[in-house]
Amino acid sequence: MTRKEQKEERRKAILMTALTLFVEKGYYDTKITDIAAAVPMSTGLMFHYFESKEVLLTELVKMGVEGTKALSSGPAAQAMADIPADQYLKGFLQQLFSYAKEQPWVFNMFVLMGQVRRSGMPEEARKEAAAVNSIDFTATLIAKGQKEGVFRAGDPILLSRCFWASVQGIMEEMAMDKEMEAPDPRWIVSILIP
Repeated sequence: MTRKEQKEERRKAILMTALTLFVEKGYYDTKITDIAAAVPMSTGLMFHYFESKEVLLTELVKMGVEGTKALSSGPAAQAMADIPADQYLKGFLQQLFSYAKEQPWVFNMFVLMGQVRRSGMPEEARKEAAAVNSIDFTATLIAKGQKEGVFRAGDPILLSRCFWASVQGIMEEMAMDKEMEAPDPRWIVSILIP
């Protein structure tokens, strides 16, 4: 392994460790020394990678933002036009739950992104997290499903918020209980079906 690869591996270890500790202990109750000890490395060396805990949090949020772009851009957005809305959401949830089981840090990322959007968190990280707009994209999909006669009548934004609140809650539960099985995506999509 090259020095550059080693440095990137160490950086990733810091990020994943911080993510876990921020979710388990809370951002403000997690100290830089806690993260450094859990990696393990010296606190001084950790500052070589991230100049502050706030910079580390913001970097994690940027990772979360990148992950959510898969839903509303590129092939995902194109597929929306070709697949019935209910099938699209079921397939998306199936992939999300499967990927999160393979990569458990995804559950923690959902929890962290929910926490960071709340008041009292560092402003730069809050602004980054607020840039995620899954609600509007999903509302467009719900409106499409309403026109197809698949989804119930109602405000697509409100229905989208309810859909995502359900997904967020499930991801938080699965972050806390590693043995929990993923629910059938049809259960979640059924909140949109009359």
